[in-house]
Amino acid sequence: MIGTQHANTRNRRLSNESSSRTRWKSFGKQLKNGLAVATLMSTLCSPGCGYTKQWWKNGRKVGPNYCKPVAPVSESWIDFNDPRIIAGPANDRDWWRVFSDPTLDMLVDSAYRGNLPLREQGQRVLEYRALRAIRVGERLPQGSVNGFYDRIQISEAGNPSGVPNPNRSFDLNHLGAKLEWELDVWGKFRRRIEQADAEIERQVELYDDILSIAVADTATAYTNMRASQNFVRLARENAEIQRGSLRLAEARFKAGAVNELDVTQARSTLEATEALIPQFQATLRKANNELCVLIGATPQDLEPQVGEGPIPMASTSVAVGIPGELLRRRPDVRAAERAVAGASAAIGVAASDLYPHFSIDGGFGWTANNASDLFSGSSFGGIIGPSFRWDILNFGRIQSNVVRHEAQFQEAAIRYQQTVLGANKEVENALVDFLKSQERSGKLREAVKATKRSVELALTQYKEGAIDFERVFNLQNILVQQEIDLAESEASISLSLIDIYRALRGGWQIRIDGGATSTVITQPTVMEGEPVALSIPTESTLTAASSTGENSVEAVEEMSF
Repeated sequence: MIGTQHANTRNRRLSNESSSRTRWKSFGKQLKNGLAVATLMSTLCSPGCGYTKQWWKNGRKVGPNYCKPVAPVSESWIDFNDPRIIAGPANDRDWWRVFSDPTLDMLVDSAYRGNLPLREQGQRVLEYRALRAIRVGERLPQGSVNGFYDRIQISEAGNPSGVPNPNRSFDLNHLGAKLEWELDVWGKFRRRIEQADAEIERQVELYDDILSIAVADTATAYTNMRASQNFVRLARENAEIQRGSLRLAEARFKAGAVNELDVTQARSTLEATEALIPQFQATLRKANNELCVLIGATPQDLEPQVGEGPIPMASTSVAVGIPGELLRRRPDVRAAERAVAGASAAIGVAASDLYPHFSIDGGFGWTANNASDLFSGSSFGGIIGPSFRWDILNFGRIQSNVVRHEAQFQEAAIRYQQTVLGANKEVENALVDFLKSQERSGKLREAVKATKRSVELALTQYKEGAIDFERVFNLQNILVQQEIDLAESEASISLSLIDIYRALRGGWQIRIDGGATSTVITQPTVMEGEPVALSIPTESTLTAASSTGENSVEAVEEMSF
């Protein structure tokens, strides 16, 4: 008897399991067939048939697959025949070292560690990295847990059934979950991930662009600071010479050899030269303040730390590669290209709204009047099944949105081409400045040499009474202006070389190398205490692809800011 009961129980259990498997197989088959029919119908009936033709070829994604746009690039530089322009590989990784100036190395490292716009952009990279994680999560099933407890009392007077209910008051307890999974039939979520990938890469390229510009701006401000120091020195040296001329004129006037006009002319020349000193000092202070902002410090006098020094000078030749390398080298060009890729993916996202959205929806839970019965088998219930939603009555709104994104894609492609043209122009402008500044400096150097000799001869002849002070007056004024022009021209050689590297967008690789030096300019704390160095975490974990200017999402995931 007992054996027979166990056998019957086992048979019923096996029968129930078999029946359950049969029902799930039937459900799966119905779901598969239903989705296939709905997909076929939507493909045939949808107004976006141009995209459905490429749906399978594009990996079951509507919208175009991205192709990098063509950009106009010159075959060679205009001055490629000049021996000072070297077409070999550009050595722009740590280009500021060509000046062999340890102070400049220190300032560049300080700017890398403390520049606030660079930090801001680093946080923006993290922002878009988080957005990508959101896009990935949207592709997966979404669910929520819900529960409630209600104390219910049914109205006796307002009972629509008219049947007396002896149990007017009762409790209702519920705990359950709801699941919804929108199937990525048309590639909407995958296109969103593509768009997020492109945006992350664009933000990383913008980070590199800001970094390379910050390095160039630091070198420019430092060169301007050194040039201003040189201007002040030249003005003081000329003022000292003119002060001697004034004493000479005063002595000859007292001796009755000349009239007072010589004295007033000498004093006029001296005062005009000394008036240049405050002007150059103001320029020096502005360059100092610019450096402070670039390294992320409040304005402070940097001269005790950087001291005085000559204008940084480098070689008279420069290696710039070929124009075509700008597409790979410049982060802003790569960022513009990534914007085109993102705009291409956005077309697919918009086009997916032309088709029905398929989902698998379900829910389950436990509901009982008594809390003690909540998790009993009889309290469990659930529902699962496919569903679809098709926005067919939209009055052209969805199609117009697709057209809008297609136009934005074309705008991004044109903007990319314009960025390439602008990059080519920047390099050409910097090259011609670099070459012509050298020629101008050579001429001015000879002019200053000749004028200095003329001043010496004029002073000797004036002492002897052979000439009046007019010629001395004119020659000294000319010498002051020529020496300032020469200093400006020599500074412009260095500044134009910096502009060349700025146009080539070199220097962003410092984040891979981890910094230029171990010494940085420090920023005082807000509260009293020891100064602290402004720094950001070193990005030393980039993949080898990044060192060639090709950032990938995997490489970005390893970056820290």
